[in-house]
Amino acid sequence: MREHDVIIVGGGLAGCRAALEIIRTNPSFDVALVAKTHPIRSHSVAAQGGMAATLQNVDPEDSWKSHAFDTVKGSDYLADQDAVEILTKEAPNVVVDLEHMGVLFSRLQDGKIAQRAFGGHSHSRTCYAADKTGHAILHELVNNLRREGVQIYDEWYVMQLILEDAQAKGLVMYHLLDGEIAVVRAKAVMFATGGYGRVFNTTSNDFASTGDGLAMSAAAGVPLEDMEFVQFHPTGLYPAGVLISEAVRGEGAYLINSAGDRFMANYAPKQMELAPRDITSRAITLEIRAGGGVHPDGTAGGPCVFLDLRHLGRDHIMSRIPFCWEEAHRLAGVDAIHEPIPVRPTAHYSMGGIPVNTDGQVRSGSQGLIEGFFAAGESACVSVHGANRLGSNSLLECVVYGKKVGGAIAHYLQNHKLPEIDEQHYQQCAQQQAQSLLDQSGTMRINQLRQAFQDCMSEYCSVFRTDATMREGLEKLQQLKQQYQHIYLDDKDTCWNTELIEALELRNLIIVAEVILTSALSRPETRGAHSREDYPQRDDANFLKHTLAYYSPAGIDIAEMPVVIDQFEPKERKY
Repeated sequence: MREHDVIIVGGGLAGCRAALEIIRTNPSFDVALVAKTHPIRSHSVAAQGGMAATLQNVDPEDSWKSHAFDTVKGSDYLADQDAVEILTKEAPNVVVDLEHMGVLFSRLQDGKIAQRAFGGHSHSRTCYAADKTGHAILHELVNNLRREGVQIYDEWYVMQLILEDAQAKGLVMYHLLDGEIAVVRAKAVMFATGGYGRVFNTTSNDFASTGDGLAMSAAAGVPLEDMEFVQFHPTGLYPAGVLISEAVRGEGAYLINSAGDRFMANYAPKQMELAPRDITSRAITLEIRAGGGVHPDGTAGGPCVFLDLRHLGRDHIMSRIPFCWEEAHRLAGVDAIHEPIPVRPTAHYSMGGIPVNTDGQVRSGSQGLIEGFFAAGESACVSVHGANRLGSNSLLECVVYGKKVGGAIAHYLQNHKLPEIDEQHYQQCAQQQAQSLLDQSGTMRINQLRQAFQDCMSEYCSVFRTDATMREGLEKLQQLKQQYQHIYLDDKDTCWNTELIEALELRNLIIVAEVILTSALSRPETRGAHSREDYPQRDDANFLKHTLAYYSPAGIDIAEMPVVIDQFEPKERKY
């Protein structure tokens, strides 16, 4: 049996930053990181726009408290304010730390780190590396891990969390290269497995964003928090769905309808295109519904709107947002210097996730904690984003809480020993699970079921929701769930069997989708990204609280947890 002091699942920013902090705290710790892709192919590498921090390089009036207020207001007052305070106070320090590691941030004329405007922020505080910020940060973190000797299991897929007697004891994982199934025990386990955008048919997320960590946690009896809150980014490139970064609007791009009007004046007259994402996504959806949409060729009545950069000029576009130009040109055949880009909302970010305290310890409910189990990043819910995340706060959360959780794990490891595990039992269960999928003689290809299921979620649980549509969606989801036993795999080999991984991922997506829909049905109000047309108002009296969803094959139970409010009293959210 393999063993390490700590094993971290996920090779993105949160996991890498935690691993680095543990090894920096005590170089003698045996730290391992497992990822189903190579770490620099983790979805963090696709983060474009930047990372918020009150460096005051552009705006000397900015402060951590202003950043905290913007974050809490953006969250529609559902964020835990103690967690937000840590996030915003630590932001300048972690940016400087990243710079010292070698991250190449874009610069001002005086040589200081550049900062730009971003949606929902009242000051220009977003640090960036052109529009490839995640790429710049993740590469340096992985380089640092290599130098520190952290063991990286890349292209291993984690099949199961070993959770016994309210203690995380290790993992069962599958090696894509040769089909080896390994049981790993550790004093501490950390999940940093990212989001679940692939629940929907149109998403900015990569193909690996299948909610594995959340589904494994839920299957082990861990509740999932605030899963009804899924962020739809306003500017997904039509029809591909990939992201056109908020940095583009931060640089001054306009959103225009079929009449050429900047329609955001009707929805958020003060912040216009830089309103928070939930407001902007709803505005675009309403504009399209009202007939103000366009077809990519410019004719009216289409399924998208235009993002117009033309007035920015070639030099500005190619120096500040080159990746946006590349994506539009490569995937939609649009030259953004001369043509507007067709965009519409796309599933983008998970505000909910595995519930944790501010040290990243996973909660067993509103009171207790699970021994030896930690989480951070998009897969966790600490909750700094509440009902809606502000742009450029996600990279920040990954680095601030990756570092903080790494420190907490290093402290935890000093006082704990390796747990006892029945290796043979877990290995046999995993082998039986894999073999039963390989042997299954069904009638349906994986993609056929996955597509039907993603279409179901996009139709019944998208930007706007109602009780009736969600109940219909849940019913269809149950029918699709039954069809999982009818899928078949063409590939029966043990060498590089990606089809087997897709089957396991699909099972996880179905668990996550069921939790999202059930949680959304349990919240009859509109708050942040959860927009109920049948309950259009926010209801603080009854629903200023977190949702905890306990999954089981027999059904999902909903509980609640209070929101930490210690600085900013909830009030109406206007922009």
